[in-house]
Amino acid sequence: MSDLTDDELLAKLGVSVEAKKSGGRTPREERIIAGFEDIQRFFEAHGRAPLHGEDRDIFERLYAARLDRLRALPEARELLAGLDVQGLLAQSPESHTPDIEALDDEALLAELGVGEPSEDDITVLRHVGSQEERRAAEEIANRERCEDFEKFEPLFQKVQAELAAGVRQTREFELKAEIQPGNFFIVGGQTAYVAEMGEVFSNAQGRRDARLRVIFDNGTESNLLMRSLQRALHKDEAGRRITNPSAGPLFGDQWEEDDIKSGIIYVLRSLSNHPFVAEHRELIHKIGVTGGKVETRIANAAHDATYLLAEVEIVATYKLADINRTALEGVFHRIFAPVQLDLTIPDRFGHPVRPREWFLVPLHVIDEAVQHVRDGSITGMIYDPKTARLVRAE
Repeated sequence: MSDLTDDELLAKLGVSVEAKKSGGRTPREERIIAGFEDIQRFFEAHGRAPLHGEDRDIFERLYAARLDRLRALPEARELLAGLDVQGLLAQSPESHTPDIEALDDEALLAELGVGEPSEDDITVLRHVGSQEERRAAEEIANRERCEDFEKFEPLFQKVQAELAAGVRQTREFELKAEIQPGNFFIVGGQTAYVAEMGEVFSNAQGRRDARLRVIFDNGTESNLLMRSLQRALHKDEAGRRITNPSAGPLFGDQWEEDDIKSGIIYVLRSLSNHPFVAEHRELIHKIGVTGGKVETRIANAAHDATYLLAEVEIVATYKLADINRTALEGVFHRIFAPVQLDLTIPDRFGHPVRPREWFLVPLHVIDEAVQHVRDGSITGMIYDPKTARLVRAE
């Protein structure tokens, strides 16, 4: 008895060793049906049967080979006859397909260069990118040293300064977004500049594409396709486009009924009796931005160290529409940083406070700055204390 195998022992005990069917079907039949249902889902999603071709997604190529094999197997055609409502099995296999009798799903994956198959059922593919995705990743990674980077380095420095000042913003990249020469992006943790774009053409999928020269802030460059950059940006969770500095028509002299009333730029003058403030009262101004009423904002000025613990008067206001208020405030702070008031006063509890947003600048210069914001020409401008004028930074 001890010489008997497990199967022989079970047979003597009257226990069948034949594989049990699930729902009346063998595991092989269940697998065939599951594989065919994947193909049917593809058909429902795309309105056609999967096709062969190197430009096709790996899933489609897998389903195409699987469908050819099912069409060629009499047992599969008989098993699936009642399920084939789309008539997928009625077509004959394409003549240029691989040897479908010898090619199973694992072999197909190996042929496509995906590597060793996982232990999971092959009908559920995970973490497998399309050929286009892999090509995009390779193009982004394939960089070489930028020989004339000294021409582009000042551009990257300027963009970083404009981002810090709020002149530019970063926005989530949308796959449909256009890419043009002069655009800046953040991809793979680096700032990328589109320096050149070649002739536009239609790719294999009939989509608009072009070859780009992209410069990166680490001194490298890549000659990649526009679609590759788009896919890399879309796939990168931290991928961003950097907005252009043009502010657009932000302000107006009259309130319109349908305006987007998102706030007010206000300019205040202090009525403090502090000796320095009193001496330079006509020159010291506070510039701020509020989303509410200015009068409400300054109602408690005499008890707030931010307002120099004194009453203030409103000397100018400008309508603010459809812009990030905090970012715009940062623009003014950057421009007038050289003349920020350096004054420390004690608050109500005797604690020293150094108020911000107060600047030694004439009112007419502040008004000029607002006009430059209005027409989008504020980029790169700073205040020169020696000439009391706005000038272009060198």
